[in-house]
Amino acid sequence: MRATSLAVLLLLSYIFAIVAARAVEEDTAVGAPAALAPGQAPPLPKPHPLAEPRPSNQVGFPKVLSQYVISPTTLRPARVALGQKLFFEPRLSGDGTVACATCHDPARAFTDGRPASVGIQGRVGQRNAPTVLNALYNKTQFWDGRVNTLEQQAVLPITNPFEMGAASVSDAVARIAGDKDYQSQFMQAFGRAVNEQDMPSAIAQYEQTLASFDSPFDHFIAGDANVISDQAKRGWELFNAKARCHLCHALADNQRDATLFMDNDFHNIGIGIIRHNVVALAQKAERELARGHLAAIDTAAITSDLSVLGRFLVTREQKDIASFKTPGLRNVLVTGPYFHDGSMQTLWDAMDHYNKGDGLNDPWLDKDMQPLALTEPEIDDVVAFLASLTSAQYKVIGDQEYARQLALSKVSRPQRDTARAFGPKRKQPEPPPF
Repeated sequence: MRATSLAVLLLLSYIFAIVAARAVEEDTAVGAPAALAPGQAPPLPKPHPLAEPRPSNQVGFPKVLSQYVISPTTLRPARVALGQKLFFEPRLSGDGTVACATCHDPARAFTDGRPASVGIQGRVGQRNAPTVLNALYNKTQFWDGRVNTLEQQAVLPITNPFEMGAASVSDAVARIAGDKDYQSQFMQAFGRAVNEQDMPSAIAQYEQTLASFDSPFDHFIAGDANVISDQAKRGWELFNAKARCHLCHALADNQRDATLFMDNDFHNIGIGIIRHNVVALAQKAERELARGHLAAIDTAAITSDLSVLGRFLVTREQKDIASFKTPGLRNVLVTGPYFHDGSMQTLWDAMDHYNKGDGLNDPWLDKDMQPLALTEPEIDDVVAFLASLTSAQYKVIGDQEYARQLALSKVSRPQRDTARAFGPKRKQPEPPPF
């Protein structure tokens, strides 16, 4: 076991040594995403210093956990370099206008800053783009967990009609097959010509190097008591107690988790469900979508109101209606707007949603949703803690985003309902019959 772990870490160190540095000094403000004309795809992000693989010597890097998700037999520098190039390759899309980086911009911590992502020909999807940072640790991918591997995750957006819009993966690969640089890189990385099997494998291996730690909170956990504010320290205590965040954002309810801040599970937290006739949508999904048909589920999740069904699209179990994957919280300050539909603009909005135990008219609401009775200073404390999870590479934009959100929270709190936050939990309605 020790030999395997050492081999993985040495391999990672080698990979990170031959690519560009971490580029902490290149950190710049990115501002709001560009406004788009109807039918216009977002501007294509250019390769950026923050796109480079991250080193394994970050404070907080989980060495033991990483050895189980990073394979030393497949992760090779040539494959990582190829995957990074493919990540920015617009020719993989149907009209050559968008790439993986369109929705996962490294300058924005591998998100796009939009409530719902915009793809080919300006088509607006139903879901917010989650960060790719630390996606290597996810047991499932996408908000509804419809696939288990990064390779599968890399494939589906290429053919989704609202994302990259290619006719097929083979069609997308054919667009780059004649490129001499790609021919050389595929041969160097995999020992064979450009092909559709190795393309997603290369992208996945690049994403395996995007581990993001080294935040002020990591230094605090490592023993530097003065690196985060007293406010953030109080927020950490609230996170694990009164605020009840740890019930979803930890691997176990009874043990503090200072690593990934997720439970690899799915929850209905009352977002977006009330405005839909959910029973009718579930019945439609059962009629029209073959169970396990990934392409059809992927299309429904991004292009139609069936998206609100969440995990139910995958499992067809009523308990999973409108349940979505718990996201990790690292770099959460710079990966807004928040939740699967991007409906919350600030971390204060997200906290207000939880504080009032929103969604109590939702028959399938998660049992842990309830009023929290957090005071305004306590909400500020939790947000300060969440801000402390920002990795060093994003410190400048993190500071600017914290200031922006704080100022906005002083004049706009559309989710705040103090009476409900301090009131009793109301009885939920029973699920209607299917």
